Amino acid sequence: MNVALFALVILWWGLIAYAVLGGADFGAGIWDLFVGREAERQRSFINHALGPVWEANHTWLIFLIVGVFNVFPAAFALLSIALFVPFTLALIGVVLRGAAFIFRYYAPRAGGNFARWWGRVFSISSILTPFFLGASAAAVASGKLLRPDGIADATYIVSWTSPFAITIGAMAVALCATLSAVYLVVEANQAHEQLLTESYRRKALWAGAVTAVLGALGLGLSVSEAPLLWSGMVARAVPVVVATMLIGLATATTLYIKRYRIARLLIISETAFLLGSWGLSQYPYIIPPQATIANSANEPSVILMLLITIACGLAILLPSLYYLFSVFKLPYPVPGLRKSVEREREAQQNDSVQQPL
Repeated sequence: MNVALFALVILWWGLIAYAVLGGADFGAGIWDLFVGREAERQRSFINHALGPVWEANHTWLIFLIVGVFNVFPAAFALLSIALFVPFTLALIGVVLRGAAFIFRYYAPRAGGNFARWWGRVFSISSILTPFFLGASAAAVASGKLLRPDGIADATYIVSWTSPFAITIGAMAVALCATLSAVYLVVEANQAHEQLLTESYRRKALWAGAVTAVLGALGLGLSVSEAPLLWSGMVARAVPVVVATMLIGLATATTLYIKRYRIARLLIISETAFLLGSWGLSQYPYIIPPQATIANSANEPSVILMLLITIACGLAILLPSLYYLFSVFKLPYPVPGLRKSVEREREAQQNDSVQQPL
């Protein structure tokens, strides 16, 4: 069990990594839907922020899937069946989002509807995917994932369509939007783009406020909707929950006083503490109340071999990701952006001239 618990901690860190990296990518897609004025300029900025690194962040999702499959195969089987529908919808969202981003990015300007429609697919899938992932997490935490007789059933949708699951799904979307806005405000500030900096600062504050409200609502609903989670939080995770709230307030304060780099560190910490409080509250269950760490873990020898493999893989992966980010996260603006902005402004001027007085 000690080996399984250690493996679970490693997997939980992978979940945090996917949230703070992949979640920000989803958030960029959300803000792409609300670009407002100078749409091409803002979309060019979002494209540069995602760059060639956005797909690499899904490495952590693959890491989680493979890890849970090998460490907790019994729990993996239950999750795969009970959450077949939301997992499938989330997977479709991931695929559509990637395809839509590429189609929209390389669509010719004269493409018109082609680029616009794929842009909508990119944004909508960026909303739906974190929503279904968040709702699935809430379904697990609620303790009502399986049927009353303990059987996993894909048609038993009560767990991931409950008010608690919908609230946590919406909170996941808001958290992704907050992460992305904070990251974007840092990049805009580094590029001395004052208009974009102020725009994303406001968006980060509003998205953070929505996340806090939904989090408080989810916490209140957990008393009746997720009693095991609530009791575990009261017993073990209250200090972590309080720390999460304080870090959230500190994040809002640093954004308000324009300390953007500190805000980025704080929002990462807030996400880590939020997911950590969930793990502590749910301990020792993988799927409460049926699957625990002890009764769903694989053989210790198998887990140990996996941990050795993970150590070897991370020794290659982490330097590679660092090199990828350091090479491709180049200073903004990107080549050709000024021309695209000028074209947009000329088009706006031509439209205003052509309009009758």
